[in-house]
Amino acid sequence: MTVTTNDAAPPSTNDLLTAALFGPNFRQEHGFWRRLLTTEPFRRPGGGTPDERLALSYHRLRILNNALDSGARLAADPRALAALHEWLGPVDPALTTVAGIHYNLFLGSLLDHDAGTLRDLSDFLALRRVGTFLCTEVAHGNDAAAIETTATYDRERDGFVLHTPHAGAQKFMPNTSPAGGPKSGVVAARLLADGADHGVFLFLAPLTDAHRALPGVRVRRLPARMGSPVDHCLTSFDRCFVPREALLVGQQGRIGDDGRFRSEVPNRRRRFLTSIGRVTPGKLSMSACAVGSARVTLAIAVRYAGHRMISGSRAARRIPVYAHRTHHGPLAGAMATVYAMSLLHRRALDRWESAPGTDRDEAERLVAVAKGWITWQARAVIVECRERCGAQGLLENNGMTELFTGIEGAITAEGDNLAVHAKAAAEMLFSATDRDGAEVEGPGDLDDPAFLGRLFTAVEDLWFARARTRMSAAPPGDPLGRWNAASSAALRGVEAYACRQADEAYAEAVAATPGGEARERLTELRRLFALQWVARNSGDLLATGRLTADQVAFLHDAVEEAIAVVAEHTSALVASFALPERLMSDWPIAGPRYAAAYDDPEGPWHRGRHAGIRGRAAEFRRPVCGSRRRPLREKVAALGTRGVLLAYWGTTSMLSRWFEKPQVSVDESVRRKA
Repeated sequence: MTVTTNDAAPPSTNDLLTAALFGPNFRQEHGFWRRLLTTEPFRRPGGGTPDERLALSYHRLRILNNALDSGARLAADPRALAALHEWLGPVDPALTTVAGIHYNLFLGSLLDHDAGTLRDLSDFLALRRVGTFLCTEVAHGNDAAAIETTATYDRERDGFVLHTPHAGAQKFMPNTSPAGGPKSGVVAARLLADGADHGVFLFLAPLTDAHRALPGVRVRRLPARMGSPVDHCLTSFDRCFVPREALLVGQQGRIGDDGRFRSEVPNRRRRFLTSIGRVTPGKLSMSACAVGSARVTLAIAVRYAGHRMISGSRAARRIPVYAHRTHHGPLAGAMATVYAMSLLHRRALDRWESAPGTDRDEAERLVAVAKGWITWQARAVIVECRERCGAQGLLENNGMTELFTGIEGAITAEGDNLAVHAKAAAEMLFSATDRDGAEVEGPGDLDDPAFLGRLFTAVEDLWFARARTRMSAAPPGDPLGRWNAASSAALRGVEAYACRQADEAYAEAVAATPGGEARERLTELRRLFALQWVARNSGDLLATGRLTADQVAFLHDAVEEAIAVVAEHTSALVASFALPERLMSDWPIAGPRYAAAYDDPEGPWHRGRHAGIRGRAAEFRRPVCGSRRRPLREKVAALGTRGVLLAYWGTTSMLSRWFEKPQVSVDESVRRKA
């Protein structure tokens, strides 16, 4: 009989928490990016002009591309794209921006279209040409379906003429300058054929060589954007010709060999949405970037709070600033939020990847809502952490200001958050239905996670019910007036929906974690997240009978107790972020010797640091004529009479104490002192 034994050690608490944050395939999905950002080319640079930092980002893009086994495989894998943003976003936001555009919006769009059509992508895969994406126009931001750049089919030349009709139709903010090398772009333009407007489609067009824009293309740099430097530009077309193969075709439409337009999608707006389907993986990437940035900022703030010593209640006592509730309370709350952000991002990604066609719209709505909520929460976390680090958090070398400005870009990219949430609010408002009676029961126990979960649902239902009531009360015949009456309440309903989804993601993570410390930590974080949300909405929950007056009065104490519990473990929870120590060492305040970053080699403290004696004795260890060895006579002369006496007293005192002390055994030397 053969006996098989398994000597593998069970996963640690930290391993289980990391798995909850990143999913069960942490090493496969995240290991490559985690290792990449610790290599020397990706270490934080010291200073540099904006143009130098931009050149570095494009240089890093090529290093990244050379490290991949296939750029096309990355572009086709939404999980890998999200992981790229999650890890590289906090390190180099500019690199993350240009990489996301090249792999997701540009290469991804080329791969998603032209099924069965051969297209040479070798220049883009080898980065001999960098790809970019031109959709937004000066006069058309979130209303991209109304863009006015035209692509007119020319039968004689069998191609399209790209043209910008006026200033408002200039493409706004694509990275189209020659910086980083020759560029090509996927251009969103209105397809005109045989005098008919067939809607917005995508066209592949070369834009620049290594030095300037190509004929028919005009590129002008925009004013500097806050945050990391990216070559954002205004781009226009002056009757620029591209061949028929430039049109990215699919079920949304194509130009046949006979020059006639055909489409399987009759609705022009649906054609546009099909063409820009890469926006959904882009939203997932923005969520991932926000999650990664919030984790890094919180890790820096928690570590700094642990070794930033201040005066205690007694003058002689020094304590870490983290010891104060006013300091660790906000950080504990931020920890519960960052875990909620991470779990919601993973939930949205899983739902979108696995959703069947019938549930695709709902999955895409969750992705959109999660992107808005996560990026807004990331901004709040980063601002809180920056404040907890005081003036140190304002310095560029500590990383927080760059992450703050970077998150502002994520809030706007792939659809401005407010516009995205407003669209979701309208869809959910008209599709909302009343819950079963079992889900609207009265007060329960605040110690019961299931009851707290039902309160999330109650808040969501309450705000959508208010929105429907306000819409019904508005005068008929005025759709905009009816929406304006309902929109504020509906937006609160979308926020409540996001929070409910985050709480359900917490519940799933707790259920999937084996019993023990890891499960306890997740339960404590979920409770703090839920109680803070319930406290914010306690008035409405009291008015509707979901909470009692005693429960509302107790909520503040319950939140404080939950904060105290989470605050005890924040250092261990930071470790679950799996941030490499080499990465953290690039931010001075993340280490206990942060003051050394500001040391001055010429400071007066270095001149007398080796002697506690005033006068010439302070120069005892300084070399003379390049040598550290001097005759005894010169040393005595340098010390002087007072120095010799003090040295004699110190030496005899030390020797007498050493002889009086009993010898220490080996065991005693390593025993902890009482």
